[in-house]
Amino acid sequence: MKAVAAGTASLAPFFDEASGLGRDADVRSRPAHGGLQQGDTPGLYGGTGQDTVCDVERLKRYLAEPRNDRRARAWTRALDLRATAEIPAYLDRLTPVLLRHDTLVKNHDYKKGKAVPFNALLQAGIAILVDERGLPAVKCSCGNPLRPFEGDKSRISVTFDDGNEQWKGYDRSEVVVVRPASRKLERIALVDVEDPGRGVERPVGTSGDEDSAFDTRERRAVPKLIGTTFGEASRRLAGRGLAVAHDGQELPPDGARVTASDPAAGAELRFGAYVTLSVAEDTDGGASGGGSTPPGSKSPPATEDPRSPSAPSSPPSSPPPSSSGPTGSERPGSPSGTPGPTSPPPPAPSTGTESPPPVKDSPTPPPTRPEVPGTGSPPPGSAEPPPRTTASSPPPAGPVTSTAPPPVTGTPASSPPATGEPAASEASTESAPAERRTRE
Repeated sequence: MKAVAAGTASLAPFFDEASGLGRDADVRSRPAHGGLQQGDTPGLYGGTGQDTVCDVERLKRYLAEPRNDRRARAWTRALDLRATAEIPAYLDRLTPVLLRHDTLVKNHDYKKGKAVPFNALLQAGIAILVDERGLPAVKCSCGNPLRPFEGDKSRISVTFDDGNEQWKGYDRSEVVVVRPASRKLERIALVDVEDPGRGVERPVGTSGDEDSAFDTRERRAVPKLIGTTFGEASRRLAGRGLAVAHDGQELPPDGARVTASDPAAGAELRFGAYVTLSVAEDTDGGASGGGSTPPGSKSPPATEDPRSPSAPSSPPSSPPPSSSGPTGSERPGSPSGTPGPTSPPPPAPSTGTESPPPVKDSPTPPPTRPEVPGTGSPPPGSAEPPPRTTASSPPPAGPVTSTAPPPVTGTPASSPPATGEPAASEASTESAPAERRTRE
């Protein structure tokens, strides 16, 4: 894992770092609640009230110059574009931002006419272009293509060399990996890196000339989320300027059903504050609203978690008061700014205290999987990995447990199998629900 410091020239960039394509800023990385962040997370990226940090038009001209045709073809392949003719339209859909967290990506050098990928940790303050789902796409200062990081964040080993030794304050706990938003964005909610009390709403595909400002200290209420899917809940929270964080390797499926939120609905938080969701998912992307229940008991209706703190939380830093920005309680930072009707949780299945009679003439069920400590035994035939409960600090007031339903006797259900001038020289299932706790 190679460290890439803000303002430091790359050894083999697509274009000369001094050619005026972009300008990094001096930004201190901020704590991140969990390693995974969705591309529409409010405040994930920063902006500035000064001139644009990325010159998209200049990059477009460089890639169109005949002498740079070989670079343009390598650039196109690295970003999975079909032809160089698609470059202008692609760049027009990207949005310039500044990183507010040290961020893992797959970067690309240009060597011997090819785009050579390598895992990189980009320092906060680096200017990048993000795509319509909030994913890093281009490093502005040199035009290098960027793709999502695909490794294990918890096992990275960062190398500081080639001029990157100047990087100060690296903290593994502040490193983030960006995952795509659940749908294309219309606007990105940024924080002014020079004035954290000022928020910036930037329409996707614009460079700052259409920005609108808002006050990041304005309180916004947590909407009712129980019974909605994880994807819908994430969009509603983002629309109000509230965030979701995740500690695991992957996000819950968009179809996972929300069973509780912490803080509960109605709590008023500041812009960018995190909300933890509990979800119950199944292999079809649906969910059971009440989560898992012990054998022989009835599933209670989904309610707001009584253990959830009612006092609003606030982000790590408290900037000075500001009088700028609108006064509404909801910030249209995503396509779904206004929450829609909350879907009621599905009815709990009726269960008794007796086990169902065995099915005659059925084949011998497969052997039971070994029990995973703390999670209960998954039902036979399930291809689903053990449930993982994740949460960002502060932790919930009480432990969260999840007990899988009893194995079903009879024929086992089949489980279906489980995305200036450029440099002139060329160098280059069906599965029982399992409750999961996440933080937004």
